[in-house]
Amino acid sequence: MRVVIVGYGNIGKAAIDAVLASNDMQLAGVVSRRAESLKEELGKRNIQVVSELDDLDKVDVALLALPTRQVPQAAQQLLQKGISTVDSYDIHGGIADLRKQLDPIAKQSGAVSIISAGWDPGTDSVVRCLMQAMAPKGITYTNFGPGRSMGHSVAAKAVKGVKDALSITIPLGTSIHRRMVYVETEEGADFEQIKQDILADDYFKHDETHVYKVDSVADLNDVGHAVLMERKGVSGNTHNQLFKFQMHINNPALTAQIMVASARAAMKMPSGAYTLIQVPPIYLLEGDQEQLIKQLV
Repeated sequence: MRVVIVGYGNIGKAAIDAVLASNDMQLAGVVSRRAESLKEELGKRNIQVVSELDDLDKVDVALLALPTRQVPQAAQQLLQKGISTVDSYDIHGGIADLRKQLDPIAKQSGAVSIISAGWDPGTDSVVRCLMQAMAPKGITYTNFGPGRSMGHSVAAKAVKGVKDALSITIPLGTSIHRRMVYVETEEGADFEQIKQDILADDYFKHDETHVYKVDSVADLNDVGHAVLMERKGVSGNTHNQLFKFQMHINNPALTAQIMVASARAAMKMPSGAYTLIQVPPIYLLEGDQEQLIKQLV
C-alpha cells in the first residue's frame, strides 16, 4: 500500500521510520507546508516532499501527523477525495462526535478513517476494553506519566506569544494528573497573559496546572512518557479481580507505530470511520492471518 505522511513534526519523523520498516508499505512521500526547506534533508533519504498532496502519485492511506485541532478538517478533505486516513486525535471528549462526523463522508467515498489511533486514546483504549470484559463491574484508573504530553505541548505552543513549550504530565493516582508547563516566550510577550491563556485552554483547565517561564525549552525537552492502568472489579460474582498494564515509552515513536499499524488495518475494513476498539487486532499486524493465528492464539 502507498502511504503518505501529512506533517513533519515529532510524529511525522517517527512515522517515516515505521513505514520504511514495514514490508507491506511504500512511502509515497511527505506533505508539509515547509516542503521547500525540507527537500534537502528528505532528499538525502530519497523521500519526496511536497506542499500539496495532489503533487504525489496515487496514495492509499494518509497518516495525519498534525496537531489535533487540525485533524478534523484535514481528514474530511482527504476522505472526500477517496483517500483513507489515520490520525492520533487526542481530545477524549470529542472522539465520539468526530467519528460520527467522518463516518458518512468515508462511506460516501468508499474510504476508511481510523481516528485516535495513538497509544492513548488508541491501544490503551483497547486494553481498557479488555479489562472491562474481564471484570464488567469495577473501576479503571489510567495514570499518565511522568512524561511529555505531545498534545498538551502543542496546545501550549499555539498560544500567542509562545516561542516553544513543553508540558509534562505528573500522575497523582486514581486518574488525577498535574500539568507542569514550561514556556519560552517570544521577545516582548506578556508572560502573565500567556499563563492565563494556557490555564483557560480546554487541554489544561480540567487539571491542576502550573506554568513556568524558562530561557530554553530545548534544554528541558524529553519525549519519554509512561502509563499505568489498573482495574479492580468483579468477574461474574467473584470480587477482588485486579489487573494492571504498565509501559514506559518514547511517545512519538509509539504513536507513529500504532498509526502505521492502523493504516494496514484501514485497507482491510469496510468503508466508514472507526476508533481502535472497533478494529480486529489481527488487522493491525503484518503477515498471513493463518500464520498469525497459529503464532498468537
